[in-house]
Amino acid sequence: MKPTKMRNQMIYQATFQTKNKQLGSALSKDLHKKYGKRSVRVVEGDSVTILRGEFKGVDGKVSNISVEKSSVAIEGVKKEKTKGDKFDVYIHTSNLVVTSLNSEDKWRISKLEGKEPQKQAKTGSKSSKEAPKETKGTDKTKKEGDKE
Repeated sequence: MKPTKMRNQMIYQATFQTKNKQLGSALSKDLHKKYGKRSVRVVEGDSVTILRGEFKGVDGKVSNISVEKSSVAIEGVKKEKTKGDKFDVYIHTSNLVVTSLNSEDKWRISKLEGKEPQKQAKTGSKSSKEAPKETKGTDKTKKEGDKE
């Protein structure tokens, strides 16, 4: 495949799944040492610092993510229209550094730490998963089918 076609597929004609993966941003030096990863997918609630552009050096929390634009809106980063209205400025994720992570998602944190989140979930909720399996053994569908 020609390089131009490949580039167009990866950037302009990319699926939402591909674009979603492209929303990564670099981690700060502290987080890089802590997790052993250079970059992470940006999520709402992460604190970031802008490295490039008009708002260089501004810190803030991610308020909104646009997968279509492959960019992020940050609290406090707004521009003003001539009529006085203010609107969010979307900044590409490659121009950001993540300074602190939103730790609400335990799956994300365990993946960053290098642990296998699937195994942790299975060991933590083994008893709760076994109970529904036992109730599935009594087929309600068969009983309903017999009545008809």
